[in-house]
Amino acid sequence: MIELRTPAEIEQMRPAGRFVASVLEATAKAAAVGVNLLELDALAHRMIRSAGAESCYLDYHPSFGGSPFGKVLCTSVNDAVLHGLPHDYRLRDGDLLSLDFAAAVDGWVADSAISVVVGTPRDEDLRLIDTTRRALDAGIAAARPGHRIGDISRAIADVAKAEGYSINTDFGGHGVGRTMHGDPHVPNNGRPGRGLPLRPGLVIAIEPWFLETTDRIFTDPDGWTLRSADGSRGAHSEHTIAVTEGDPIVLTQRG
Repeated sequence: MIELRTPAEIEQMRPAGRFVASVLEATAKAAAVGVNLLELDALAHRMIRSAGAESCYLDYHPSFGGSPFGKVLCTSVNDAVLHGLPHDYRLRDGDLLSLDFAAAVDGWVADSAISVVVGTPRDEDLRLIDTTRRALDAGIAAARPGHRIGDISRAIADVAKAEGYSINTDFGGHGVGRTMHGDPHVPNNGRPGRGLPLRPGLVIAIEPWFLETTDRIFTDPDGWTLRSADGSRGAHSEHTIAVTEGDPIVLTQRG
């Protein structure tokens, strides 16, 4: 079921968005050569406790997950692009790290993701990250009344295809509200003018993710981490946004 939020409810969602943004900023800043992925998860866990927030990941066990997730932060490194389960791994110079985080504050959820390079960057990685960010901006710009979900999807795809990246549509954006994942699904490729009409009060997460040289993925033996089929690197950018009568509101805006 798709629920439209009132302006008052959207205001009530702002603290969750600010908190999620703050955790991503803190964990991205802490991601340095030699830092363990479990340390980043522990940092996010401490921030959740300090804020009186609630993790959306700890007991999360959808059909595609091998077991309850058990951590509070997704940490996807290099050829891993989504749902990276934190494990005993120390970051190395040049690693491409994607961080995805969702939490609830006062019963409202926000969801966001960011990709960064640890230490010395490769030009190819910076280009990939920049493409996901620009695709996210394009998707957000299309999230206006009178448009449809397909307009968001096509805006994302146009940016990716212009850079030569192929697009996987198995996982994409989604509705956000009292729970982390709801309707509608927001794929990263689609046809303009198709799909759900966008109305004020619709709150969704828009999340472009692309792989360097493939659109095929497989699930790691941990039951969660999604990796590229050919070993190429991936990047991921995501914001929770609210459709309004005018410009969309980015609830998870950082900085």
